[in-house]
Amino acid sequence: MAVTLEQARRVGYTCLKALLRFAFMVANNLVAIPSYVLYLIMLQPLRMLDSKSFWYIEGVLFKWLLAMVASWGWWAGYTVVEWGDDVKAVSEDEAMVLVNHQATGDVCTLMMCLQDKGTVVRQMMWLMDHIFKYTNFGIVSLIHGDFFIRQGRTHRDQQLVLLKDHLEKYYRSRNRKWIVLFPEGGFLRKRRETSQAFAKKNNLPFLKHVTLPRLGATQVILKTLVAPQENGTPTGGDAVIKESKAKGLQWVIDTTIAYPKGEPIDIQTWILGYRQPTVTHVHYSLNPFPLVLSLHALVNSLALPFLSIKCVFFSLVGAFPPPKGQTKAISREMTLSNLWLVGIQSLAFLSGGMWYCIFQYLYHCLF
Repeated sequence: MAVTLEQARRVGYTCLKALLRFAFMVANNLVAIPSYVLYLIMLQPLRMLDSKSFWYIEGVLFKWLLAMVASWGWWAGYTVVEWGDDVKAVSEDEAMVLVNHQATGDVCTLMMCLQDKGTVVRQMMWLMDHIFKYTNFGIVSLIHGDFFIRQGRTHRDQQLVLLKDHLEKYYRSRNRKWIVLFPEGGFLRKRRETSQAFAKKNNLPFLKHVTLPRLGATQVILKTLVAPQENGTPTGGDAVIKESKAKGLQWVIDTTIAYPKGEPIDIQTWILGYRQPTVTHVHYSLNPFPLVLSLHALVNSLALPFLSIKCVFFSLVGAFPPPKGQTKAISREMTLSNLWLVGIQSLAFLSGGMWYCIFQYLYHCLF
C-alpha cells in the first residue's frame, strides 16, 4: 500500500521527536545522577554529625530525580487518573504498597502518581528485581537504600534472609515510611501461564488480568516491620486502660494499575514518547495491617484483596467498581506543575555545569 505524504510527515515527525526526547533523557541522566552522587559525597561530614538531616536532604534529591523521570511521561501526554481511597491521608504513616505488574512502565507510573503524596517519595523504599541494579538508576537506588531481590527458587530462601537484614538495618534508621513491592514477581505476560497452571493444580482462582502473588517477601516485611501491640491495663484498683501509640506498619495499600484496552506502557515508550497520549488508571485500597501474621492470615488478608475483580471490572466497563455502599466510583485526575518540573530539570543542568566548572578548576590547579 502506498504511503501518502501526510503519513510520511507524521512518521518523520514521530521519529524526530523520539530522537530529541532520547537525547534529552541521556543528557538529563548524565548531569542529574552524577550531581546526586557528588552532592551526597560532599555531605558525608553531615552524615556523621547529623544522620537524620543527611537522609532528609538525600530524600529531597531522590524525589527530584523521580520527578525528572515522571516529567518524561507527563510531557508526552501519559497522564494518570486515580480511583479509590485517598492515600494522601496516610502519607505520614508506615505502609506497605502492593502493586500489580504488567510492564516496565509501571514503575515510572508510580514515580509520577506518588509525587503529590506529601513526603512519601523521599521516605519510601522500593523492592525491585536485581537487574535494575545494573541500570543507570541503580547507583541512586543503592545509595537510597532500596532492596534488589533475585528471582528464582534457588535464591528464594537466601533472599528472604537478606531482605530481613536489610529492613532491620536501613528501614527505620533512614526514617522510611512506605515500602513498595510487586508481589506478582514479574510481568503479567511472562507469568500468566505458569500462574494459571499453579492455580489449577492448587484449586485457586483462575486469573487473566493479574497473576497469583508470591507471599514470601510480604510475610518477611510484615514480621519485621509490624510492631507488636502493647496494649495493657496497669494494676491497681483505679486503673485506667492505656493504649500505646500505634507503631510500625499501619496500612496495606492495594494498588492496581490498569491501561485502556489492556495495552501497558513500557519504559521505551515512556522515554521516546512515540505512542499517542494515554491515560493510565490507578486504584488504591487502604487496608489496616493484618493482626495475625500466619500464612493463612496473609492469604486471606492480602492475597484475596489483591486478586479482586478490579482489573476484570475495568476491562469490561473502562472504570473501577464503586466502593462498598456506593453506587458510583469517583475518579481524580492527578496533576503535576509544569513550572515545578522545569525548575527541577533546570536545577539538574545547572548542577551539572557547576560540577563541571569545579572539576575543570581543580584540574588546572593540579596540572
